[in-house]
Amino acid sequence: MKLSEIASILECSIADNDIDIVGINTLKDAKENEISFVSNSKYVKDLENTKAAAVIISENLASKLPANCIPLVTKNPYWSMAILSKYFAPPIEEETLPLPQIGTNSKISPKAEIANGAVIGDNCIILAHVYIGAKSVVGNNTVVYPSVTIYRDCQIGNECIIHANTVIGSDGFGFATNEKGEHKKIYQNGNVVVEDDVEIGSNTSIDRAVFGSTLIKKGTRIDNLVQIGHNCEIGEYSVMVSQSGLAGSTKLGRNVVMGGQAAAAGHLEVAPFSTFAARSGITNSIKEPGKTYAGFPLMGHRQWLKLQAKLARLIK
Repeated sequence: MKLSEIASILECSIADNDIDIVGINTLKDAKENEISFVSNSKYVKDLENTKAAAVIISENLASKLPANCIPLVTKNPYWSMAILSKYFAPPIEEETLPLPQIGTNSKISPKAEIANGAVIGDNCIILAHVYIGAKSVVGNNTVVYPSVTIYRDCQIGNECIIHANTVIGSDGFGFATNEKGEHKKIYQNGNVVVEDDVEIGSNTSIDRAVFGSTLIKKGTRIDNLVQIGHNCEIGEYSVMVSQSGLAGSTKLGRNVVMGGQAAAAGHLEVAPFSTFAARSGITNSIKEPGKTYAGFPLMGHRQWLKLQAKLARLIK
């Protein structure tokens, strides 16, 4: 899109320097032909170093922009980004893409649907009622059980197992809210990348990223009924037990274990080899590796056991 078109959609003005914009991205990752946004002063450092061609921004932060970056000043940059995200969302399916590529010795149920542009590796088993979206890739020796849905652009590695009714690449729970309390969908234009040797249980949902990728690293084991929000990163060989969940943009280090119904708030980082007992509630980043935690508010597991013992004595 021309930058002038974007400015018209967002009802703001720009200088005469009209340029082509090919995508929308974060301040850190935006390229010279992309647009970005900033809605919080804590991202000023990223703002000063961004390579974006233009940034949707509030008036009070506009002075922080690099000299070669064009400001699009709006009252609510987050709302404006939500409006714009729709224009850069890819189509759900693309009939003009080439027919799916199916690898050697792969067995595809006649009841499965593989969209144009998808690639299936060698020795895969794709069972009935599976849907694999446009430009998605499934690696070699991977088994996809019935009624799994893999949205467009997602990547599944080699030697993976995905159990029935799981959804990979559905939209993250993202929306902007204006001063009237109205909500505007933020289109999730990233994808999900599942690396090699990952097993995912049934009825699990892994949301695609807003920008970039939601990443499940190699060797991870995910149980049934797990929720992983957009832009999360699960470290190598981590374990997520049934009904555990992560809010968006939280990153787990390698070999993190989350017990049943354990949950983490968004935008956190969890140190490697951390273990969380069932129903743990993680509300702050965990920086020290190799510790075991329990409870809500979260505390060391031994401390939590002592607390439970004291409570039991009080009610006798």
